[in-house]
Amino acid sequence: MNDELDLLVSHFAVTCAIYKRQAFLNYHEAWKTMTEESDNNESASPEKLLIDNPSDFQFHAAYLTYSNTYDKTANPETKKQLNKNIRALQQNQIDYSTFYRNISQYRTEDGSQHNYGRTLIKTQKKREWRRKTQKHERIERHKR
Repeated sequence: MNDELDLLVSHFAVTCAIYKRQAFLNYHEAWKTMTEESDNNESASPEKLLIDNPSDFQFHAAYLTYSNTYDKTANPETKKQLNKNIRALQQNQIDYSTFYRNISQYRTEDGSQHNYGRTLIKTQKKREWRRKTQKHERIERHKR
């Protein structure tokens, strides 16, 4: 009976060791695959360059433009182009007007393009203004 029990325990120990080894190998393969995927993702999506120089006002303004545009885009090719342009500007390979011209195609319409046309100014006579304010005050007074 002891021999059978010892045989069963040893068989169980061997089986557990095999499963532990297999689990370790599976874990190792999963880790290897995960790190390879992250390496591929990093190569697909370039990182934002942190090369701001607040003491140089022009470069700081250009970097803020680069940073806002970089944050708003999801395309890795666009990010590569933005990195290339800001690095060229930092190394004085291009001037500021060329930098802005190069990245203008990647900037969005929401706040980067300003409309500098004429603004409409509504004018009114003093008497009209008084009548409107008095009427408004009267309405507000009787609402209470």
